[in-house]
Amino acid sequence: MSTQQFAGANDRFLRRYEYDDSWIVAADLGVADDAVDVDVVGTTAIVVVDTGDGVAETEFELPGTDADVAVQNGVLTITVAK
Repeated sequence: MSTQQFAGANDRFLRRYEYDDSWIVAADLGVADDAVDVDVVGTTAIVVVDTGDGVAETEFELPGTDADVAVQNGVLTITVAK
């Protein structure tokens, strides 16, 4: 397994884990699950978060196209099959 970690301007971390059969991208968004909307178009993840003070949108590239998205307790997890 290998791990990469990135920090955004708001000091929230995005981590990417690589396993033999998949990649996992995880981010603690710190908001309610229903405040998060994620669309995957090709290899691009588009994440929209309603913080209550406004809406923040970000895009990032995924390492593949076969993605499964979940949000639980404010943590976004995207699993991409290799």
